[in-house]
Amino acid sequence: MTIAIWMILGAWLTIIVSVSLAKGRKDYDNRAPRSYVEHQPDEWRRRAYWAHQNGYENLPLFIAGVLIAEWRDAPQTWVDTLAVLFVLFRLGHLAAYVADKHVLRSLAWTAAIVCTIGLFVVSV
Repeated sequence: MTIAIWMILGAWLTIIVSVSLAKGRKDYDNRAPRSYVEHQPDEWRRRAYWAHQNGYENLPLFIAGVLIAEWRDAPQTWVDTLAVLFVLFRLGHLAAYVADKHVLRSLAWTAAIVCTIGLFVVSV
């Protein structure tokens, strides 16, 4: 498997990390997980949950970009680099979201989207 294919797993794991941060309290109520997170006294846990939701919004297009790039035999170095950068930017997005650094969060989000678009561009 290529590095880019492994980065699909890496991207998914960033989502798991964010939800683990959001729900990582002893008093977590699994009977009402969404309500529980939205009523957390720790604002950073709510932001981690919002990053979790944003991760799921971005994951499908990234997966499509990687798979199309692989299927179209795009230059592997470009595909791998863009996929690794996507995951790194998503980790940066999570860190900025939790730290309430909204400008940095938006920059990381934009950079990750540019990487995803790049996967489609190198597939042409």
